[in-house]
Amino acid sequence: MRAPAEVTGDPVARVRWINEHLPAGSLYSDAKRAIHPESRASWRLSPEPFWITEEMGNFLTNLGSDLQSFYRAINTLYLASVKGSQPAWVAEYFDLGRPETLVDYSRLNRTRRAIPGVIRPDLFYTDTGFVATELDSVPGGIGFSASMGALYASLGDQVLGGEDGMINGFLGMVASAAGAPDPVTAIVVSDESGDYWDEMAWLAQACRDRGHQVFAVRPQDVSFSEDGLKVPAGVTPGPRDPEPTDQTLPTIQVSVVYRFFELYDIKNVPKWELMLYAAKKQKVVITPPIKSYLEEKLTFALMHHPALARYWSSEMTSPVFERVKAIIPETWILDPRPLPPHATIPGFEANGAPFQSWNQLMSLGQKDRRLVVKPSGFDATAWGSRGVKIGHDLPEGEWRDAVDAALAAFTSTRSILQRFQTVRRATVPWYDFETGTVKTMAGRARLTPYYFASGTDGGVTLGGVMATVVPIDKKLIHGMVDAVMVPCAIRRQESDTTLTT
Repeated sequence: MRAPAEVTGDPVARVRWINEHLPAGSLYSDAKRAIHPESRASWRLSPEPFWITEEMGNFLTNLGSDLQSFYRAINTLYLASVKGSQPAWVAEYFDLGRPETLVDYSRLNRTRRAIPGVIRPDLFYTDTGFVATELDSVPGGIGFSASMGALYASLGDQVLGGEDGMINGFLGMVASAAGAPDPVTAIVVSDESGDYWDEMAWLAQACRDRGHQVFAVRPQDVSFSEDGLKVPAGVTPGPRDPEPTDQTLPTIQVSVVYRFFELYDIKNVPKWELMLYAAKKQKVVITPPIKSYLEEKLTFALMHHPALARYWSSEMTSPVFERVKAIIPETWILDPRPLPPHATIPGFEANGAPFQSWNQLMSLGQKDRRLVVKPSGFDATAWGSRGVKIGHDLPEGEWRDAVDAALAAFTSTRSILQRFQTVRRATVPWYDFETGTVKTMAGRARLTPYYFASGTDGGVTLGGVMATVVPIDKKLIHGMVDAVMVPCAIRRQESDTTLTT
């Protein structure tokens, strides 16, 4: 699909084109409120992509292989910790409070090398360059980003990843997971992840439109036979839809299950035991792998832990190690256990003094609370911005409560501490449906590149990069009705750079 020539040069016409060609339904589900009767989006539409420099584009293109190396090193570190060749406290941090079934499965020999096939960092651009505040291996946004990338590419914009980068990346990823070309794939979406059903169903349909057998299904529609798992071969209702699945649909045996649900929620996922049993019997491949430790934000704290410095330098090449260490901010695990009197917490100071207990956080004044507390993982509050607490944005009492709650929950849900990142300003145009004009907004941006493991060499490809720009007064950067959400593209000329000082 290509936009007519008379559309591509007119900002208002470009927005109208994008609006008219947005897929039916809401592919983006973080913001549900319609912004105007004429708008098909629940966010602010922009006539332009988010412009970045060629240097930034090259950095983002190459970052995926470094992050894949980090995942591999974390995977190896955990297994070495279990065996005793690395500190035992590493595995303890990951496994404490986790179901025994999950822990046992994550240690199976046959899947010991498996790591996530989709990698999506949350990136902020600061005065010192890009900073990754977290990694997501079960990310939403694949279908949404694919749709938006194709729309802006149809207007002639050079979006990162290309017009079909997200779809081709996903197809390459499941083929790599299966170890065979063009596997039959089921995208299994749980009720907890139901907000993302529309975009995953769109993604499955887009793959089928290209001749590939990919089906989005709810867990209860998965069936098991002695041959393996089967799913309906057609369009089915979503996990929150009341209507039953059409029983006249034929079923098809699948080779790959793309797990679009969090491991903390498995007790609420129908047929989960059947999927796990089929995987154990090697009837199907489940990706992302059943490894909760690869879905924890506390992995960032391990990168900077002085006791593991020798491990990182031996497990990763020096250039990769330095690049990964530079992009991952200092992170600490909020562990309530007491230290010996002579010990201090490595790398953390406030008021010019080291800390011996995280309880000391509670007494910090506002100017010293430029800190962020968030759950590490395996909890309903650990995805999106649900559990994020920004210290200098909270009254003293709420900050104390946030720290106290994080420490009290340690045995079930670890929390991490990071310094608040000051993100560079971005200026973006957006279309005001009320006035019919294009306006500009000063804001701060989060970039989310999507990397897909594909090919026999186990490398990664960049499928696309989305930018979420929120108004300048917002501390948390996530999708909302006031946000501009667009794919990233290489600037056409010097003046097109969106990021400012």
